[in-house]
Amino acid sequence: AEAAGNKRAQNYDRQEALTALAEMGTADAATALLKRFTFHMDPSITDQEEKEVAFNGVLKAGSDALEPVRTFAARAESLAWPMRILKELLDEDAYVDELVLWLSKWDTEYSKFVDPKIQLLTELEEHKNPKIVPAVEPFLEDVNEPARFHAVVTTLAQENEATASALVHALAAEESFRVKNKIAEGLAVRGWTIPEADRTEAKRTLPPGFTVDGAGRVAKGS
Repeated sequence: AEAAGNKRAQNYDRQEALTALAEMGTADAATALLKRFTFHMDPSITDQEEKEVAFNGVLKAGSDALEPVRTFAARAESLAWPMRILKELLDEDAYVDELVLWLSKWDTEYSKFVDPKIQLLTELEEHKNPKIVPAVEPFLEDVNEPARFHAVVTTLAQENEATASALVHALAAEESFRVKNKIAEGLAVRGWTIPEADRTEAKRTLPPGFTVDGAGRVAKGS
């Protein structure tokens, strides 16, 4: 385990250790292998090859790898590999449940390091599940602009017209043109009807080039 997670170890020693751990298929081996995802090394092809060995080794542990992955993800600076592992170990609904749980650990306040939160919001864009909207909607008001942007994209991707009101309220509070434009484009493309109580606010806050038509739908045009 020490050699497998040591960037300064000789390449041969580290690779031999990774291979040995990958053959074990235990929770302890998975815990050790996950440490290989905490650093990058050159050449990149060697880095990728070693991480693939670790990845396959963690998968070999099957369901026994779930808790080690969760523990690792709670402190990880990147969730790319943990999410890739879980995607292989879990079915679609269980995978979304896991992402939603991880996202729930984040709030919408300022944080110096938000990469994992952005990764979670971005990954959820690729899935449709009724649990996603309530999990993601709070991040429409995140202090971080990329988080708000991806929260908008994920919300729109759920294809749920009931989210139109929340998106209009987010539009009213939004300062970023990129986010405002994404909301307006998303509403216009989908043709969702804006609730009557929100139409005045929508007309007032839509970016230039968008309007609310007589039926309460966002449309392009002055």
